This record gives sequence, C-alpha cells and structure tokens, in this order.
Amino acid sequence: MDRLEKIVEQMESGKLPLEDLIVRYEEGMNLVKICQERLAYAEQKIEIIARNSAGETVVKDFEPTLEPAAPAKVIDESESTNDEISLF
Repeated sequence: MDRLEKIVEQMESGKLPLEDLIVRYEEGMNLVKICQERLAYAEQKIEIIARNSAGETVVKDFEPTLEPAAPAKVIDESESTNDEISLF
C-alpha cells in the first residue's frame, strides 16, 4: 500500500517523463490488483458471531451489503420550540 501511495505521489508531481509515467501506471495497476485480491480473501474469512433466540452463540458467514447509507435527516432549527439540542 505504501508503494502504491508513493507511485501516486510521483505521478501527480508532474515531473516524470511519459515513459516513466507508463511504467509507474502499470506497476500501480498490478499493486491495485494484488490489494483487491487480498481484500477479497480477507472478506471470505470474516465471520459474524451472534446469539440466537436461545442465547446460544452462532457463527454466520460474512455477506457484505452494498446498500447505500441512509441520508442524514435535516432539522430546521427555526421550527424547533424546544431549547434542548436534538442529536437524533
């Protein structure tokens, strides 16, 4: 990961000739592929430990969700009649 960050810095500096940029790009793409493979492997190993309704510990496989985060609720302070601050 450190090497990938260094490559990005070098490429963004604008000081490398085109040939060196191409070499760094190829190296960076290879490192990205390695990182993605390692991440996929780690995700396969993750397990969620939970308790069932009987209170027994059960192990479930990790299944990533691709659900977008819920949008933040906007509170109009002019409508508030309470002097307390509401965090939620």
